[in-house]
Amino acid sequence: MEQEAKNQFKETVVQVNRVSKKTKGGNKIGFSVLVVVGDKKGKVGVGLGKAPDVSSAIRKGVSVAKKHLIDVPIVNGSIPFEVRIKIGAAKIILKPAPVGSGIIAGGAVRSVVAASGIQNISSKVLGTKNQASNVYAALEALQYISRTYKKRNIQKGVT
Repeated sequence: MEQEAKNQFKETVVQVNRVSKKTKGGNKIGFSVLVVVGDKKGKVGVGLGKAPDVSSAIRKGVSVAKKHLIDVPIVNGSIPFEVRIKIGAAKIILKPAPVGSGIIAGGAVRSVVAASGIQNISSKVLGTKNQASNVYAALEALQYISRTYKKRNIQKGVT
């Protein structure tokens, strides 16, 4: 049963950074990995893992992402409404698209949207081209959609 729960999430490595720290004995090399995890049914999370080797960093990133999963409302394979969000220098616009459009998004945003299970969406990244910033901004946009959608349904009386 635990293997089923473990295998239902799809892991995507978005960015691998090689970092180095100057020490008395020389340079200490490490890796920083940004991972997106999703079940393609409306749950998605992002995690940053840091370790001396890439595989350990990926494992840490996946565990962080699984601890911070969010639910994304999917309506007809897309998002329920358009959202524009700005976090730091990252500006992202997510728009619902008609059935059959596919995922029209840049690399960083595409990984978050695809992992969440959204099949039809149009997006535009403005501002920074930093992948980590754009991934976090896309996740925040989906979280905003989730919160707003729940509020609207509560106000309408739909559970």
